[in-house]
Amino acid sequence: MPEQRESSKTESPKFVYDFTEGNKDLKDLLGGKGANLAEMTNLGLPVPPGFTITTEACKVYLASGNEPAQMREEVSAHLAALEERMGKRLGQADDPLLVSVRSGAKFSMPGMMDTVLNIGLSDASVAGLAAQAGDERFAWDSYRRLIQMFGKTVLGVDGDLFEEALEEAKRARGAASDVDLGAGELKELVAEFKTIVAKETGRDFPQDAREQMDLAIRAVFDSWNGERAKLYRRQERIPGDLGTAVNICSMVFGNLGPAAGSLGGGTGVAFTRDPASGQQGVYGDYLQNAQGEDVVAGIRNTVPLAELERIDKSSYDELLRIMETLETHYRDLCDIEFTIERGKLWMLQTRVGKRTAAAAFRIATQLVDQGLIDEAEALQRVTGAQLAQLMFPRFDEHAKTELLGRGIAASPGAAVGKAVFDSYTAVKWSRSGEKVILVRRETNPDDLNGMIAAEGILTSRGGKTSHAAVVARGMGKTCVCGAEELQVDTKQRHMTAADGTVVEEGDLISIDGSTGKVYLGEVPVVPSPVVEYFEGRTDPAAAGADELVRAVHRVMTYADSTRRLWVRANADNAEDAARARRFGAQGIGLCRTEHMFLGERRELVERLILADTDAEREEALGALLPLQKADFVELFEAMDGLPVTVRLLDPPLHEFLPDITDLSVRVALAEARHEPHENDLRLLQAVHKLHEQNPMLGLRGVRLGLVIPGLFAMQVRAIAEAAAERRAGGGDPRAEIMIPLVGTVQELEIVREEAERVVAGVEAATGTALGLALGTMIELPRAALTAGQIAEAAEFFSFGTNDLTQTVWGFSRDDVEASFFTAYLEKGIFGVSPFETIDKDGVGSLVRSAVEAGRATRPDLKLGVCGEHGGDPESVHFFHEAGLDYVSCSPFRVPVARLEAGRAAARGAGSDSR
Repeated sequence: MPEQRESSKTESPKFVYDFTEGNKDLKDLLGGKGANLAEMTNLGLPVPPGFTITTEACKVYLASGNEPAQMREEVSAHLAALEERMGKRLGQADDPLLVSVRSGAKFSMPGMMDTVLNIGLSDASVAGLAAQAGDERFAWDSYRRLIQMFGKTVLGVDGDLFEEALEEAKRARGAASDVDLGAGELKELVAEFKTIVAKETGRDFPQDAREQMDLAIRAVFDSWNGERAKLYRRQERIPGDLGTAVNICSMVFGNLGPAAGSLGGGTGVAFTRDPASGQQGVYGDYLQNAQGEDVVAGIRNTVPLAELERIDKSSYDELLRIMETLETHYRDLCDIEFTIERGKLWMLQTRVGKRTAAAAFRIATQLVDQGLIDEAEALQRVTGAQLAQLMFPRFDEHAKTELLGRGIAASPGAAVGKAVFDSYTAVKWSRSGEKVILVRRETNPDDLNGMIAAEGILTSRGGKTSHAAVVARGMGKTCVCGAEELQVDTKQRHMTAADGTVVEEGDLISIDGSTGKVYLGEVPVVPSPVVEYFEGRTDPAAAGADELVRAVHRVMTYADSTRRLWVRANADNAEDAARARRFGAQGIGLCRTEHMFLGERRELVERLILADTDAEREEALGALLPLQKADFVELFEAMDGLPVTVRLLDPPLHEFLPDITDLSVRVALAEARHEPHENDLRLLQAVHKLHEQNPMLGLRGVRLGLVIPGLFAMQVRAIAEAAAERRAGGGDPRAEIMIPLVGTVQELEIVREEAERVVAGVEAATGTALGLALGTMIELPRAALTAGQIAEAAEFFSFGTNDLTQTVWGFSRDDVEASFFTAYLEKGIFGVSPFETIDKDGVGSLVRSAVEAGRATRPDLKLGVCGEHGGDPESVHFFHEAGLDYVSCSPFRVPVARLEAGRAAARGAGSDSR
């Protein structure tokens, strides 16, 4: 038994670490702030002594409501060691040790959690602090700061009450700022603050220093689950189960006046490079006679950091040396907080600094040139999301604007045009040279032509995975969805903002797909040089080439030379295919043939659906065949030498027929007027016949090929004849035929047999060996679960993760966000939409098992993905790890997928993978 107790004691976790015991690699345990304070301490930099309570302690507290029993003992031991080192005790009456209590999660969450300064001051110790500092005003200012911060953060007092009292004190004194208040006024303010605490909480401000510290620690733990912290985590996709560390640090004072023969002090924030541009230099802000929180709180205007050289050159020079040390050590842009106490420089915090997308690419390449990181590591310093920001046009942030409202930022970019409220008008006006914004409550497939014609799309309903959003992203169109405060009236052709402003059809509006903001009038647009580079209009090697373009080019070159995944594009016409190829696509992973049946061809589809005899059906198919063939000839020419995966017709046939309500009204009116309506009546009968309660789970995909005689055979013939024509013309077509919505191998075998007969006939007639591959789209759970069987009849799988996500979860992509999805995000059930980023545990596990089973049957099985997830950065990493051969995405997301595929391959290869 004694041995067991000893073993158990040895294995018990350690909850508190001195700054001398940690390092920067312990961020999971010590949080980013604590780990970096430890690292700076180990580097010999001037860090005020202190200790860190781990994230594990926070997790225990949040789960049980109490700190671990062992934690209090460890805190006491580390506090005693700190007191011995400093030569004073926490709250000591004649010479108090004061500490700060700061949060510090693994990932930076600036301003989202709580901090309390000056812990240890009380009625008894304030006089001792004044005597030791030789500055009564400083002591009372520090005390009022403690009560104000502690009252708001720990005791939950409305912060406005303290602010109002402070403002009244300044007015009474005629003071411009708090630094103009004297010791007497501050002493009175402390008394008033204590009265506010007592009135609002029913208890006096705690005078025991250890009680202050313990309550502050709990408050920091609690702030992990504060509303602003949870909201920030959802936005930044930070897991909610990490917890926060707590850093107890001895106080240093930038608001301590100068002693005899010494300089005063202040506080500041510094960056080792410009976080906006990435340029090296002296960047930051400094505030004299202030404490650490004052700079970020904005209580007074700061001065540029360069001014510190004039104010205190010795501290300035030391700061520059430390900045160089930190950047070299971390091999990255560092964000630094510091305080100068009577001419002595102290480092309060450092972290790898946040930066703009442009700065990220510039800094990554600069650090390679400086020999601080290698190319693999440079790939880890940038992201696909940052590249996307650089690619889309943007509004001039300095322009004057009139905000109409805001919605969901569904597809990035900046678009300006005249508001139009239906697709017909959008097409008509755009053909006349007008730039238009298509405004709808929501869009549907009938709006496609209008969406193509428009500069951007604005809807009052829907979210990031609505029809408007998905299609807009695919086309690279700017889109704002779910702008609920804008009342859209398509019949009256206007929309009304919350303030009553009415936008009529033809009025200019501007929409920002990066922020979700909608403006009245025209906001100037700044073009993106990065897009010009990807389009081939900019030579990054030319003299005078844009520095950002050169940086992007270098990073993309690293990515392309590293990645294992091929990147294809989802493209339905030659124009999109050509653009995708310029953007670096290595083929087409999804050509949606249903998009080829819109416009004037819709009538031919109606004739096919209405055909009563084989002859009528053959006539309709015969009319469609040359049109389809011409489509494929153009596509194969645009992608010559690269694979083109053509998906046979997938959506329900009712989508090609008129709306049932409109058609019913038309028939009823014709009958009432005794007008001829035979064709409309036949159409209505067909619509009723094809009408389904759940059409996305009905007659579509492979089922169409099995039920509508000759439909798939016509499409396969068009593909084969187009390939033969291109080959005869000296081209190199590499067509792949994809059968959608297969759930069982028998379906695929029947369609495959028919397709092989058609292809063999074309090969015999043309004397050309075509080598067409035939595979299927895995978009049903049963297909994934029986992938081993399906692979017997398929040469490739392409995972249709949009429908696979719908069928796995059992909810509609088009309807989910309008019903319960927002609540699920707010409650933390989803961290991010499974339609945006692959659901690794559910959908992802099906993908993995299908990959394994498919390749067990057919080792050379080609595997790809063509859903929206193919261009999502996080999902690309998953597909790399799952062993897929390629991802396919919209043309405008091809560079993002290329970059992320490179990052996925390089992960761990760099010397400091993040």
